[in-house]
Amino acid sequence: MTDSKYFTTTKKGEVFEMRSELNSEKKEKKREAVKKVIASMTVGKDVSALFPDVVNCMQTDNLELKKLVYLYLMNYAKSQPDMAIMAVNTFVKDCEDANPLIRALAVRTMGCIRVDKITEYLCEPLRKCLKDEDPYVRKTAAVCVAKLYDINAQLVEDQGFLDALRDLLSDSNPMVVANAVASMSEINEASGHPVIEMNPQTINKLLTALNECTEWGQVFILDFLANYIPKDDREAQSICERVTPRLAHANAAVVLSAVKVAMKLMEMMPNDSEYVITLTKKLAPPLVTLLSSEPEVQYVALRNINLIVQKRPDILKHEMKVFFVKYNDPIYVKLEKLDIMIRLATQANIAQVLAELKEYATEVDVDFVRKSVRAIGRCAIKVEQSAERCVSTLLDLIQTKVNYVVQEAVVVIKDIFRKYPNKYESIISTLCENLDTLDEPDARASMIWIIGEYAERIDNADELLESFLDGFHDENTQVQLALLTAIVKLFLKRPTATQELIQQVLSLATQESDNPDLRDRGYIYWRLLSTDPAAAKEVVLAEKPLISEETDLLEPTLLDELICNIASLASVYHKPPSAFVEGSRGFRKALPARSGSDDALATPESPTQQRQQVQPTSIIPSQDSLIGDLLTLDLGPTQPMGMAGPSATPQPIQNSAAMDLLGGGLDYLLGPSESPVQQQQQQQSQAFGGDAGLLGDIFGVGGGAGVQTGFYVPPKQVSIAVLLKTLDATCRGCCGGLELENSNKR
Repeated sequence: MTDSKYFTTTKKGEVFEMRSELNSEKKEKKREAVKKVIASMTVGKDVSALFPDVVNCMQTDNLELKKLVYLYLMNYAKSQPDMAIMAVNTFVKDCEDANPLIRALAVRTMGCIRVDKITEYLCEPLRKCLKDEDPYVRKTAAVCVAKLYDINAQLVEDQGFLDALRDLLSDSNPMVVANAVASMSEINEASGHPVIEMNPQTINKLLTALNECTEWGQVFILDFLANYIPKDDREAQSICERVTPRLAHANAAVVLSAVKVAMKLMEMMPNDSEYVITLTKKLAPPLVTLLSSEPEVQYVALRNINLIVQKRPDILKHEMKVFFVKYNDPIYVKLEKLDIMIRLATQANIAQVLAELKEYATEVDVDFVRKSVRAIGRCAIKVEQSAERCVSTLLDLIQTKVNYVVQEAVVVIKDIFRKYPNKYESIISTLCENLDTLDEPDARASMIWIIGEYAERIDNADELLESFLDGFHDENTQVQLALLTAIVKLFLKRPTATQELIQQVLSLATQESDNPDLRDRGYIYWRLLSTDPAAAKEVVLAEKPLISEETDLLEPTLLDELICNIASLASVYHKPPSAFVEGSRGFRKALPARSGSDDALATPESPTQQRQQVQPTSIIPSQDSLIGDLLTLDLGPTQPMGMAGPSATPQPIQNSAAMDLLGGGLDYLLGPSESPVQQQQQQQSQAFGGDAGLLGDIFGVGGGAGVQTGFYVPPKQVSIAVLLKTLDATCRGCCGGLELENSNKR
């Protein structure tokens, strides 16, 4: 009968029954009783009351019974620390047993019992086991040092266990060396700095043991080698030559760890050296082989390959076909392959890639189809020579009239317009034909942006934009903001024909909206247009910078840190360990400086100092957060109009809360006094309606004697803090006045 019988009993008073069996003189009955206790403990029953009786069973030569008792002790010692002291004498005695298995079992169990009172009794047995004649005992004791360091780091340093651990690196048994390396790595991570310095002699011993270790021992050694910084490129090349054979290993963890070592050491060698070129060719086959594994391993490999391709795209530039999607790939593997295909796309293989992507766009998986259509747009942005072919492919997909395909195509075409302005406007009419089918915020906002940007080339642009205003309050915020900006652009391009439209959208945005972002933008446009339409035109219709080729690349410092963490969770999450490991104190890893570079020549520090001096990873602000850019603006001196040369000195700003956004006082806008440059700008303003014309009617400042609308006061030199304070005060004043007016109406 199997051991499952121990989990089926539901007797009452079984604790009393088990106690009597534990105290039985028959060894077989005692062993059965301990098994019952362990079974009850496993299913969650509290059997801590039997602690003294179980401890009495430690005095036995039966290895199976001793293992069961030790398992019970590890579980309940923390809740019964005073009683756990009873077992110390037996532990010490077992550490000197003739059987090496019992010696190893005793020292392992003492290391797992996290009780301070027992820790001090562990030192002497551990010291003996570290020098034991049997390698099994030594490798167990090596791991126990790391456990003891986690409990009491100062005790480990005072007792000299770190030196004993360093001596084990020279052990004749490779598994002892591997466990010593694993223990040292754990201690380094826990301490936050390398407590044990490495030297070329020690590294040579580790490389020798590498060939004889088990696969997991090899992983420990390779990970430890990845943290070593050679003194020059010759030593780095020597280490690479001895690590390279691990690339052919059957275990994926060993392969990725070897790739990590190679990627780090290649940083120390010149990129154009013959050895780097040869090593680059050697790294491709093992990475490709990983893609023939089961899907879960494929995904981990692909996430790591994504990092490698960003750092060194030459490694896999000829392996595009292995990343083509298979029909039976899980969706998470498909999406990763798609991402890597875009990173490897070049002018040489773009035709092949586009043919694949067009095929993927006809699949049944909606998420995969969306990503494929978006990938076509990324190809157009990355490879300029393929842009026309990509646009043609997107138009073919739009003709399929599949709703989600059309919407994704509109989104990516907007990005293509941003990359290649005034080049593919002929397709706008095709896009407008599908306007009624767009129901997703991204697609609607993209279409509105296209209409506003090319309003002068679309005859019925005002009608198209007006159709969106009917359900303005039901639209997503993204669509509302895009619509507001697009109508302002249209107004600046066709001021006489869109008077009602601009008045309607500004009223909706400022007076009927509860969204502060939308209200603020509406007020900014309102004040900008009412102050000086010519200046508004220069701001809103200014030439826009082209979007970059790769907008989703990792920030360089973060990428370097993730390269140092290949074959770990960090490389799968694409986040540094400190971002998802609570209380992580490990030192930040960074790639070594290239030999012969200015950094390498100017900083002859030790590897420890180099690791400690690595700057923290900087975070690039996301596209929807401009605070990072705003706070780094360098505001130079601004010269008012009509003044030039060094004699023009900026005037200090006074009563900043009462200043409008362009720097002119509110009294200029609302009172009869005139600005010094008012007459100079009046002619430009008359083109948009003059004193009693269009803008005067829209914004309620025209028609009165002495009230002028067409003037512009250049901004004065202010700090960014004052600018933000001014903006806040102005918006608060506008919103407050609006709320007061509405309350009076009620």
